Amino acid sequence: MNNLKLNPLKKLEIIIEGAHQGFATDLLDRAGVKGYTIVGNLSGKGSGGFHEGHLMFNEEEVMVMIITAVPEELVAPLLEGFTPFFNQHSGVMFVSDIQVSRLVKFTR
Repeated sequence: MNNLKLNPLKKLEIIIEGAHQGFATDLLDRAGVKGYTIVGNLSGKGSGGFHEGHLMFNEEEVMVMIITAVPEELVAPLLEGFTPFFNQHSGVMFVSDIQVSRLVKFTR
């Protein structure tokens, strides 16, 4: 068996209200992000207090997390694209260093 080679990427974890999920995924798509995972119905505590992750009336009323892995050169443009959004809406973005196998799954 061949040894897997690990490649450096950046992981973005974007936590926003479900109502803004379309904005976030459109921005990622336009930036050339190859894929992402969306986790819904988040619970947690932040500056606004505790947020319960159950569906209230529809999926737009909950918090979601969008997780993606991107090359470092995409981080600055994505931060630039999300900055005006986070200046007006609640949410947060985490950026961390990761290593992945199968680099072809994350780059064009």
